[in-house]
Amino acid sequence: MHPRTILLAATLGLMACARNVPASTASPVSPPPRSVRLVVDTPPQETATFDKVRDDIEVDTEEGERTPRVVTFGETPVLRRDGQRAQLYGDATGKRGFSVDNFMLLEVLDAQNTVKRRAVVGFTDSVHMGKELVDNVGRRAFSFEPGEIDITELLPESDPFRIRVTILDSWGVGRVSDVYLVLSAESPRAVEDDLRGN
Repeated sequence: MHPRTILLAATLGLMACARNVPASTASPVSPPPRSVRLVVDTPPQETATFDKVRDDIEVDTEEGERTPRVVTFGETPVLRRDGQRAQLYGDATGKRGFSVDNFMLLEVLDAQNTVKRRAVVGFTDSVHMGKELVDNVGRRAFSFEPGEIDITELLPESDPFRIRVTILDSWGVGRVSDVYLVLSAESPRAVEDDLRGN
């Protein structure tokens, strides 16, 4: 056989093998779920017994104090979302709901310690910080189901951030259960719904 014929046959054989290699069907690996405690359970206490106030906040309320009192607070270490979904739970495993009286202020800080986004969760009327009306995430309530409060849209996709949480009370009794941020993979169904425009 002629050397050119052998070379051509070998080349065609390799090309045929390359064409028959099945494409990888493995889906991209997402980071494992992570949980971070935002605040520790604080038992009920009369509003008037909390000494510290947030005088930079004003609550539109007919009952109680317009300047809320601080029940407790917490701050996360530096985190990255890395495309994961961010939801609030009452435990690290993501099985329990949580409760808060009256509300929590979530402040998202960047690497320079600048507040980039704010939101409130809980039972409150409109909350103002200066001229800013703070967004309310979720329904107006004292108790929330596991994962009901989704704060994914508040957080940067991949930049580092921290979350500062302040539990605030305007009247009656102030309290909060344990509250955890759980970062987990987006559910395939949610991604499909987004692609379909549902």
